[in-house]
Amino acid sequence: MLSRLPVLLCPVCRQDLQPVGDGGTGRVRALACRERHSFDAARQGYFNMLVGKGTAFEADTAEMVAARSAFLDAGHYRPLAQALARAAEPALNGPAPTVLDSGTGTGHYLRAVLDYLGDHLTHREHGDGAGGMDGAAGVAAVGLDISKFALRRAAKLNPEAINLVGDVWQPLPLPDAAVDVVTVVFAPRNAAEFARVLKPTGRLIVVTPRAGHLGEIASRAGMLGIDPGKDERLADALAGRFSPLSTQDIDVDLSLSPEDVANLALMGPAGHHTDRATLTERLAGLPETTRVSARFRISIFVPSEIPAP
Repeated sequence: MLSRLPVLLCPVCRQDLQPVGDGGTGRVRALACRERHSFDAARQGYFNMLVGKGTAFEADTAEMVAARSAFLDAGHYRPLAQALARAAEPALNGPAPTVLDSGTGTGHYLRAVLDYLGDHLTHREHGDGAGGMDGAAGVAAVGLDISKFALRRAAKLNPEAINLVGDVWQPLPLPDAAVDVVTVVFAPRNAAEFARVLKPTGRLIVVTPRAGHLGEIASRAGMLGIDPGKDERLADALAGRFSPLSTQDIDVDLSLSPEDVANLALMGPAGHHTDRATLTERLAGLPETTRVSARFRISIFVPSEIPAP
């Protein structure tokens, strides 16, 4: 269930990629195009789509990814993940839907979307849910990130998805108008490419922090502050290609141990400039439990009728 293979394009020649099977196991061993460009599956199950000079951007390190996985595994951001899944569902209930999680990281948010779709399909089959998930059994899922360390975990968490190492600022390995939902959680946004791959009826769902997010610990943990003009910059970046549909604010009150606080700091941008030993020293003296306010905004956009040039 939830395992339809999406249509993918070769990042070299833009021809369709076809799966190369691994005997009778059903596992995709490689993706290859008719021009004989081939991309082998890594041992952990992801595919590296970075070509040429790769990417100029700094990928999350193994330590950052481990911190994120530990923090999210503990369920601290589960209310956000569940709200994101509910926001994605209306655009994924048609025939053969496709979802792209851009900046998928460890895959936790994509996992929430797939689980939510699977639960709704089960309810419909047993007659205990209204409405339908007609295409849920055939949903295709793509997780994209530039960190191979993140993709190792994402591929394990979401084996039914195609997990790709790729740069969102390069042409996405997807055809035009092929995707029903693009989700972007605390990750860069390439408006032109998102507009290209989304169907006219699709949704772009962006999660950003709001003012006051993690304010109780941000300074002490060396975390970046929230830009007060963040919403305006998001709207400006998408203008001409996307129109706002709705927003939803999610407030989550957390009770964090010192280790949780360290993981929270390490898993974000601050993790590029610090390490656990430094953080442990900086956070010395924290109480056994610290109350922290997580403040998120889920913004939903739809493609504009007249795309920007």
